[in-house]
Amino acid sequence: MEFVVRGPFYIAVLCCGTYGSALGAVPPRSSLPLEVIADAPLSGQATRWDYESVDASKHRLYLAHLGDSVVTVFDTQRREVVKDIPKVSHVHGVLAIPELGRVYASATGTDEVVAIDDGTLEITARVPAGHYPDGMAYAPKVHKLYVSDEHGNTETVIDVESNRRVATIALGGEVGNSQYDPVSKHIFANVQTLKQLVEIDPGTDRVVERIDLPDADENHGLLIEPEGRRAFIACEGNDRLLVLDLQTKKIIASFDVGKDPDVLAFDPGLHRVYVAGEAGVVSIFNAPVGQVSKIAEGFLGPHAHVVAVDPTTHQAYFPLMNLSGRSVLRITRPKP
Repeated sequence: MEFVVRGPFYIAVLCCGTYGSALGAVPPRSSLPLEVIADAPLSGQATRWDYESVDASKHRLYLAHLGDSVVTVFDTQRREVVKDIPKVSHVHGVLAIPELGRVYASATGTDEVVAIDDGTLEITARVPAGHYPDGMAYAPKVHKLYVSDEHGNTETVIDVESNRRVATIALGGEVGNSQYDPVSKHIFANVQTLKQLVEIDPGTDRVVERIDLPDADENHGLLIEPEGRRAFIACEGNDRLLVLDLQTKKIIASFDVGKDPDVLAFDPGLHRVYVAGEAGVVSIFNAPVGQVSKIAEGFLGPHAHVVAVDPTTHQAYFPLMNLSGRSVLRITRPKP
């Protein structure tokens, strides 16, 4: 993508840390209502990053450095890398579960899920997880982790008390991201090759409903917004964001977004939905209960396809694979 910079710049400011000081790059002003407050250096090579997960209680951000096969632990207060956890082959998904004192990561290179102690930052268990495990969701009432087995066409279920696989749920097609709904206490998973959103009861580990998404094309990204009873579904094949009413199970809105949308994030305090795409374009939506409207769309940075939001600070984090020859974490906050 060609990007032309116009207007003044924001200067990236960063406190010195373990992996170095601020980069010399100056991020451009865009049409997005975001202020870039830092481009924090990330460790390792300038290779692909995937999912990330915020633990606001510990001021931690866990990032899947897919290209380096490590989980990177980032301190959001000091704005520096704390540790790289190696031997997580081709890591895709990462999910912090503070109540368990644990982080889970999906290692697609070895078809397993890795459990990490968030105190010692050491790997404590490895669990088989089908073929090409990707996104993960946690159902707290039943103490189960649900893992999207993208190429195996299943959902792997792991008991987090024993860290053992207890079920494999056949879904009949390639599985995109999975999310937990705290209202229904059910798991939802995209079955992207069937154009469906599947609802799973964690009590029985059975599919209770298949919701057809006729306007979907490769529905991969997924976000559950419980207060408004909505699912936000990102479709990579046709660059669309679908909004599903979880009560009626009907699509209530559809929007164009940036090319190849991937990861979604929600800021509950501001009722903002972020959609990050492979082309580096981020789309932002205002989504109070009963309403959804696009408020902005613009280029955020090269390969800015991953986003996570800290609900306590409203800061949004975008790992960028290669900026001036190295990986950085672009840290933003809403403009006043």
